[in-house]
Amino acid sequence: MSALQKMMGWIDDRFPLTSTYKAHLSEYYAPKNFNFWYFFGSLALLVLVLQIVTGIFLTMNYKPDAELAFASVEYIMRDVEWGWLIRYMHSTGASLFFVVVYLHMFRGLMYGSYRKPRELLWIFGVLIYVALMAEAFLGYLLPWGQMSFWGAQVIVNLFSAVPFIGEDLSIWIRGDYVISDATLNRFFAFHVIALPLVLIALVAVHLVALHEVGSNNPDGIEIKKKKDPVTHIPLDGIPFHPYYTVKDIVGVVVFLMVFSAIVFFAPEMGGYFLEANNFIPADPLKTPLHIAPLWYFTPFYAILRAVPPLFGSQFPGVVAMGMSIVLLFFLPWLDRSKVKSIRYRGPIYKIALALFIVAFIGLGYLGLLPATPIATMIAQVFSVIYFLFFLLMPWYTSIDKTKPEPERVTG
Repeated sequence: MSALQKMMGWIDDRFPLTSTYKAHLSEYYAPKNFNFWYFFGSLALLVLVLQIVTGIFLTMNYKPDAELAFASVEYIMRDVEWGWLIRYMHSTGASLFFVVVYLHMFRGLMYGSYRKPRELLWIFGVLIYVALMAEAFLGYLLPWGQMSFWGAQVIVNLFSAVPFIGEDLSIWIRGDYVISDATLNRFFAFHVIALPLVLIALVAVHLVALHEVGSNNPDGIEIKKKKDPVTHIPLDGIPFHPYYTVKDIVGVVVFLMVFSAIVFFAPEMGGYFLEANNFIPADPLKTPLHIAPLWYFTPFYAILRAVPPLFGSQFPGVVAMGMSIVLLFFLPWLDRSKVKSIRYRGPIYKIALALFIVAFIGLGYLGLLPATPIATMIAQVFSVIYFLFFLLMPWYTSIDKTKPEPERVTG
């Protein structure tokens, strides 16, 4: 027995290293028909690690102080060696995190990855999405630029629309009567410590749940139903390592090429990743002409603005915005189709999903624009489509004509 084997044996007697490696990599059998849509889960994990590492380096020079925050960001950009690169990697990573998460969720909608037995897996995924939105919002205030300040002002003020407790709730969130140094400090604490810990914990349970029930596949059939009678290995499964770890490297390389191109050549992405107003120090006395959140929040912001106020209160819009996210949690129980994958679904679901995607992208674009009567009317139409996709799902998925699923995966 070699020295390495002896050392591994010593470790395994005290820590389940080899058994964990086998359970989650070399002996975790995944369907053999994964396509490129299955890159985005591992890419989301990559971006999470990237955000944590770059965030640690940014906090070494950032000052969570209303008087010093903006200047400290300028100091990072101009005077800290490679500070500009770390800052641009972090800001680009924030947007690309949402890109890969949205594509990951879209794959779930296409192939029914939220259906039995993966309901809890989907719920953990939606919780990750909600935590990610909270993390992005809290981090958005930290540069203490004009759009950071006023964007936070608008979003926090939405909580004041809640009946009875709204004013107290918004003061409690801000830590003051206005966005101030107290707000910056608490947002910083939540952004760098509390929510990253929540995200890491949720990702961990998401992966544990995934490996308990097994991965879905483009055919939407369970590979555990067909096993070798001797080895009990799924007939349509292959070990995740080395086959999918190698395949994921292809996705990582392509992603890093896109990521690097943005960081080095277009870090602002025409104002979508970093707005021009955020290069101006926060001024509580000067409101920007048009306040809009970053692009990944704009679909929900457009829903908020599409709902007319009631008795001068924006509360109905706040409820609609909240419900647009809450509905995602109920998706496993709303879908009554006989099949999981879009490959075997009928035309009704395909049309409904296409309309939903058009509505979501349309709302995202409208949320970037100033509110006008025409834009509001279009946003209202898109909002109705968005909600009907979920609310009518039990009906249209049950009447939709489906094709029979194959016994084995088709590739």
